[in-house]
Amino acid sequence: MTARNRLPPWHEEIRLANGRQVLIRPIRPADAEPLRAAFALLEPDEVRQRFLFARAELSPETASRLTQPNPKSEFVLVAAEPMTPGDALVGAVARAAVLPGTRQAEFHILVSHYVAGMGLGRHLMRRLVRWAKGKRLERLFGDVLEENEPMLALAKSLGFQREAVDAPGMVRVSLDLRRASAHDTAPALPLG
Repeated sequence: MTARNRLPPWHEEIRLANGRQVLIRPIRPADAEPLRAAFALLEPDEVRQRFLFARAELSPETASRLTQPNPKSEFVLVAAEPMTPGDALVGAVARAAVLPGTRQAEFHILVSHYVAGMGLGRHLMRRLVRWAKGKRLERLFGDVLEENEPMLALAKSLGFQREAVDAPGMVRVSLDLRRASAHDTAPALPLG
């Protein structure tokens, strides 16, 4: 591979099962408006499963905050069209944030129904695990609606354990990064 064909760290081009080419990359401030536009394309159930309540839009403040993560404690990847940030439609977002004063990070993943069921959630989750291990964190966890069976199945397949939480209808999935196997950070298989 020549130097001009190499992608920056945390960037990779993949082809989904439907033939669509996407670029996995760190989020950029220019992604704020495309994120807001893509949010309007989400189905109400997709929004509820991620935000735990119905939400009509992504506010400019929330979009700005999401697109400018603190590099010391947050990691946010997007799956977007292979175009310039700001012009590219974003189909998925994965975020991990370290809880202050701990060796734990909470994750959130949102995959649009347009690209759901093609392995993108698994791919992004494995990247979050790899980042968390690189930060020498001890635990990665997320709260998931009990009815979100695809996310619960994905978490289980990657070694996450279920834990009870005090919120009705919710399940916490947690991965002990000190015990997670090497396959959790191995390169993913091609998606297409």
